[in-house]
Amino acid sequence: MATSTLFDWMKDSDNIVFFGGAGVSTESGIPDFRSEKGIYATKEAFGYPPETILSRSFFLSKPEIFYEYYRKNLIFSSAEPNAAHRALARLEEAGKLKAIVTQNIDSLHQQAGSCRVLELHGSAARNYCVRCRADYTLDIITGSEGIPKCTQCGGMVRPDVVLYEEGLDNGILSESIGCISAADMLIVGGTSLNVHPAAGLIGYYNGNKLVIINKGITAYDAKANLRINDSIGQVLGETVDRLLVA
Repeated sequence: MATSTLFDWMKDSDNIVFFGGAGVSTESGIPDFRSEKGIYATKEAFGYPPETILSRSFFLSKPEIFYEYYRKNLIFSSAEPNAAHRALARLEEAGKLKAIVTQNIDSLHQQAGSCRVLELHGSAARNYCVRCRADYTLDIITGSEGIPKCTQCGGMVRPDVVLYEEGLDNGILSESIGCISAADMLIVGGTSLNVHPAAGLIGYYNGNKLVIINKGITAYDAKANLRINDSIGQVLGETVDRLLVA
């Protein structure tokens, strides 16, 4: 069975890297983006498609609409880590998982206990003033209405997330490439691998243990050494449980 192969490969690997997307957090009640019930499947808001609202140019020109949409659709303060997040944290604690490269902005990996989490698209938990660069927690967004303002200089506070029309952080990108290149096992989960440049990082993996765990098809299925169509929380939870008691 595929899960038996996953167990054997995990057991024999000491430099595992996990690359995850929105599907990792759907089991925590956070919708993904591109599925039938995803964020982008919703009707246009205020006459604009979601992709437009979440762009840099829209944020700068119509911040009131941006924040109204952002608070409603991209902040999930009550979400808690699920079985996948907890399993990865345990795998890291055991010394086998060396890094998590994530496209998510929900910080659930850190809440589960993971330490080395490379957030390609930033984090909703971090916010900063665009004028004086003062740092703020998520409370500055959730505890205000309209445009959140810096308490020090009055400037606009924005989430530290990558919007459309913005590039990824070069430092995070470089570190992610280094981790994936050095991995002896790469586990990809909860992503269709259609979003670039993030998805292109998979191409830096040089090993022969590329595992894809996803309920739907992905752009890299043909290149995977192992493909598992199932719940990522169940698969990782059960496999890590078995591994750490073996």
